[in-house]
Amino acid sequence: MDLQQLAPLRAQQTPLYLQLHHRFRDAIASGKLRPGDRVPSVRSLASALQLARGTVELAYQLLVSEGYLQPRGPAGTFVTPRLASLTASASRPTPQPVPQAQMHSPIVPGQVLPFQLGLPALDAFPRKTWARLLARHARGMDLAGMVYPDPAGHAGLRQAIASYLGIARGIVCAPEQVFVTAGYYGALELVCRTLLQPGDCGWFEEPGYRFARQFLLRAGMQLAPVPVDAEGLHVAQGLQQAPQARFAVVTPSHQSPMGMALSLPRRLELLEWARQRQAWIVEDDYDSEFRYHGRPLPALQSLDRHGRVLYSGSFSKVLFPGLRLGYLVVPHTLIARFREVAQHLPSAGALLLQATVADFMEQGHFARHLRKMRSLYAQRRSYLSHALAQQSGLQQQLQLHLQPQAGGIQLLARLEPGVDDQACAAAAQTQGLAVQALSDWCQCPPAQGGLLMGFTNMPTPQVAQEQVQRLYRALQ
Repeated sequence: MDLQQLAPLRAQQTPLYLQLHHRFRDAIASGKLRPGDRVPSVRSLASALQLARGTVELAYQLLVSEGYLQPRGPAGTFVTPRLASLTASASRPTPQPVPQAQMHSPIVPGQVLPFQLGLPALDAFPRKTWARLLARHARGMDLAGMVYPDPAGHAGLRQAIASYLGIARGIVCAPEQVFVTAGYYGALELVCRTLLQPGDCGWFEEPGYRFARQFLLRAGMQLAPVPVDAEGLHVAQGLQQAPQARFAVVTPSHQSPMGMALSLPRRLELLEWARQRQAWIVEDDYDSEFRYHGRPLPALQSLDRHGRVLYSGSFSKVLFPGLRLGYLVVPHTLIARFREVAQHLPSAGALLLQATVADFMEQGHFARHLRKMRSLYAQRRSYLSHALAQQSGLQQQLQLHLQPQAGGIQLLARLEPGVDDQACAAAAQTQGLAVQALSDWCQCPPAQGGLLMGFTNMPTPQVAQEQVQRLYRALQ
């Protein structure tokens, strides 16, 4: 193909590397680049398009991490051969972009427990900046902030979320498609009330996010446990177990709790299933911001050509869980239906907090905070992993094997087959350690158990070593 067709437009606000990434992805989808084709080297493409080599390298890294490209050392870089199914769907119509117009562990009030999951590094939150923004809104509150709020949420926050998702997650959406909710549970409730009926069957990852599973079961849904492997949700197994399912709940960027990303072929399979079955996919963008190897993966929703994906996110782990703020991005064709239902559900909370989050995002504090947290969490994760590796008594007793993960804010240590992870977790919890058993995140007993441990609030290697020693004593 003509390389100039890949050239990004410098006048656009979208970063050049993301534009180049999108053009490669579109060329593969349309068949201009076919599975197995060799792509130009970084040097030659940068020269042909008059771009910096770093720009092309970033785009290639993102395409490789998503599964579009496959590096083969000195032979070069090639379009992944397994993408034959993608070009087969290229003839289907593509809708035009819409113009721009949780904590894991049980809540312990006032306490931060060692190894607690789902809790950000509260000591590193920029409280002074937050307090200044909050105070400014409190002083300037007018009549508009005292009347009944928009059921979809504060307009400024919806605009800020739409802008952020466009840059960081590859999601093209208008603010009207964004619904601010009372955390992730609020997003799930809005989906259930709008699109589903009690008794509907859905696919749920096995193991999967335990609190989402509990919420959906209480809402009357029937959940089919679909196993995950190294490529994420096993779509073929889902088709065998529950071919008539009406929805699927997935964590494609960073599977909860195993940590793998849903591979590109599996993403395409899942989207094709939803298109054929007219089913819904609820994408929980779990911990997507905290990836330590390579850049964060684009959202599954960015591949959706038929309006079947409902994208959900939360501020609980990126800011702090006391906000109880989440959001849901719905297809443009469903805006009216969701607005009608949202009018009859509890609001997402005080507009004062929503407006403060909007300012925090628009003024660049949010992006700076995320960059800081990625670096901090990579460091604190190393503290815990090193402490676990050095505790020889714990290794000999339980034969812990750390599960490699590209991101997230927790570690998974697998146990030898036959070791009761629920008994281990219970013993740790009696000593005030918030370790969780992998079995509790499964609907069916797993073949191999494990222990889930948060590391975000371990500020030094010494603290990590002390807590691991406490864990060892508890399990003795």
